[in-house]
Amino acid sequence: MPRYLLAALALICAAFCAVAARPQAVAPDWPTRSVKLYVPFGPGSTPDLVARMIADRLAQKFGQPFVVEDKPGASGNLGTDAVAKAEPDGYTLGLSIAGPLAINALLFAKLPYNPRKDFAYVTLVATQPSALAVNARLGVSTVSELVELLRRNPGKYNFGSIGNGSVSHLAMEAIALKSGTQIVHVPYASSPQAMTALLRGDVDMVCLPAIAVTPQLASGAVKILAVSTAARSALLPGIPTLRESGIDVEADAWNGLIAPAGTPGALVAKIAREVGEVITAPDIRDKLAAQLMEPIPGTPAQFRARIDADLARWGPVIRAANIRIN
Repeated sequence: MPRYLLAALALICAAFCAVAARPQAVAPDWPTRSVKLYVPFGPGSTPDLVARMIADRLAQKFGQPFVVEDKPGASGNLGTDAVAKAEPDGYTLGLSIAGPLAINALLFAKLPYNPRKDFAYVTLVATQPSALAVNARLGVSTVSELVELLRRNPGKYNFGSIGNGSVSHLAMEAIALKSGTQIVHVPYASSPQAMTALLRGDVDMVCLPAIAVTPQLASGAVKILAVSTAARSALLPGIPTLRESGIDVEADAWNGLIAPAGTPGALVAKIAREVGEVITAPDIRDKLAAQLMEPIPGTPAQFRARIDADLARWGPVIRAANIRIN
């Protein structure tokens, strides 16, 4: 056989072998076995509730188990790190929030993972407004009245949060910073505990996920003065935003789906499409609305942009209030 034909055959064989050896971009029949979905917080938390909605629907669709495993600890870092260390094959995912994916990088001297490098950001999932609420005995009905009261009495009043460095903590620190007031922080372990403290008058105000506050409004013991979203929430249309009320603070509580870095892009795209269909289905949308949540599916680029926005938003607040966890 002529030498040039031998050379050509060799090139063709080499190219064929390279294609055959290359991992497939995505297994078209994913999933073929159980998928684990880590949640870095405990049972009953908002991420846990959302993860179970998604897992149940995907299990019904694909006929494979989607197992939610709550792995709380270290302000959400423990469960989020479990995703970072998993195989990037689409069979380990995580549902995390702004703390482990953005804010904790500003609060912790060292994290067990690199938020920028160790994850494939699949899609944002849902968001819910936080509500600035006060004990009715405080005698204020608007944000401007609250700010005036705080300015007259620097350091006299306090607020509850769901932990040092949480969005509920940072939102109130941002409100104090933007309004030029001083408020004392009292951390609690959960939204129910912080709300109980507000109802009892142990704290004067909170900025908590709205679903933690709204069930208490009928008693008249607490008032919602504003929500923290950029625009009014469609689920709470009668309540003004902080910005409308003269305080330029935005602090919604979002969650998003992540996978280990290195997960093939085509597989990430497929999972994003499937989850987007789940969370925008009418019955799931209604279940989210019952928790005062709205679906916000999107692209990995939009997810990363949200993280960058949170870093830019909370960095100055954390530095001004000198907040550190370790």
